[in-house]
Amino acid sequence: MSHFVLIVFILYTLVVLFIGYYSSKQLFSNDDFAVANRRLTPLFLAGTLAATEIGIGSSLGVFEKAYGNWSLSSSWYVSSMAIAFIIISVFAPKFRKTEVKTVPEYFRRRYGKASGFFSSIIMILPLVVLTVIQFVAGGKILSILFKIDYKIAVTIIAVIVIAYTIMGGIWAVIRTDFLQIILIILGLFLAITYSIRLCCNFSFAVKNIPFETLNLFKGITPSTIISLIIMYIATFTVGQEVSGSFYSMKHSYDSTKGTILAAFLIIIFSFFPSFLGIITLALHNIGRIDSSIVFQDGVRYALPNLVINYMPPFIIGLLFIGLISAIMSSADSDILASGLIFTNDIYKIYLDKEANDKQLIKISRITMIMFGIIAYLLALFNSGAIIKVLIFVFSLRAAGAFIPYIFGLYWKKASSVGTFASLILGSLAFIILEIYEIRILGLESIIIALIVSGVSFVVFSKLYPPVIESLELIDGF
Repeated sequence: MSHFVLIVFILYTLVVLFIGYYSSKQLFSNDDFAVANRRLTPLFLAGTLAATEIGIGSSLGVFEKAYGNWSLSSSWYVSSMAIAFIIISVFAPKFRKTEVKTVPEYFRRRYGKASGFFSSIIMILPLVVLTVIQFVAGGKILSILFKIDYKIAVTIIAVIVIAYTIMGGIWAVIRTDFLQIILIILGLFLAITYSIRLCCNFSFAVKNIPFETLNLFKGITPSTIISLIIMYIATFTVGQEVSGSFYSMKHSYDSTKGTILAAFLIIIFSFFPSFLGIITLALHNIGRIDSSIVFQDGVRYALPNLVINYMPPFIIGLLFIGLISAIMSSADSDILASGLIFTNDIYKIYLDKEANDKQLIKISRITMIMFGIIAYLLALFNSGAIIKVLIFVFSLRAAGAFIPYIFGLYWKKASSVGTFASLILGSLAFIILEIYEIRILGLESIIIALIVSGVSFVVFSKLYPPVIESLELIDGF
């Protein structure tokens, strides 16, 4: 491997660690650590939202689908995220106005401790799983790049991500995300450009793939696209790694601007991994690549092997940093979110109500290290299908929480009993439907679960109405 690539990786590592250190010097309160003292601007919101959601599923997972049965239609996996963010932008100012630090805090102060505690659990677990997935992919990519043992590689990734995240809190995550979204888009763009050159030109590549490969609906149906959009709307809304950025905004009205800009960045990115998968298929069909080398680690990791063996060091360095950036920008947000939820909604409420800012930051860091280590240990032995696992954990946390979260912003008659029923029954419905692969009227599990959650929420809120009808959150609860 070229020394240039190693130097690029070392420089990148030093930069993100420096950002973590620099950010740590600006932490004067728990609000600084958790919500950037609510000083986020639209540009930084757009960068962190886009970088957080463009993870390994959005890059290598889409590449794998594009090379396989989905072809160009695999871009919908990412494009539907952009549509979801455009819709969420309507509600974004409302999220900021709640003045909470975490989603479970909203549930606790709106509906009571039981809902707050349960929502904490169903949101922490998926965050740990999402971190595992990113660590697995990061370890695999690094092991391919430097020809080192996977366990050593995943250790390097985990240490770097945990280190800069615990140092600088949300400021470190936001600043590194802004850098990482630039690197992600630039790295994949250059890889596409050079891949086309390997094919001679784009028109020649098109002639050597099946005609239907460029069909936007070849491997995906409109109903699946709609299901993806609904899933993203639901899970992004209640996902702490996303909502935490809304809570950090300086002005509530700027949330809409930043969210729409994030959607624009995601749209730009959405076709990159799909085009790479299609071009790789063309290269395979015309015999320009050695399949035994490119696909030695499976289709999922064909892109890293393609780049290493057929592209110059400059592009190798940028592409790999782009892929590593995609992984780190998702993993850091997940680790931070899990630590903040535990500290803000479990430790502070049940273990030490009198904890001051310094203690809370310390506990957040300790918790983030613990969750990071758990994710790291699981990553040593985990290699599940990327997109399938992502969709499951995304949907699980939203199945019961989305309806009471959104309705609670507008409906004064929402009750604690209705919310708890919604959380429990919506989550159970999704788990049962997924485990037993049940499809009702051909609808995706998340849609049925949201219906169950919504009906439970309304019915039980009517049967057991709140003592006081109000949209206001209870302070000190």
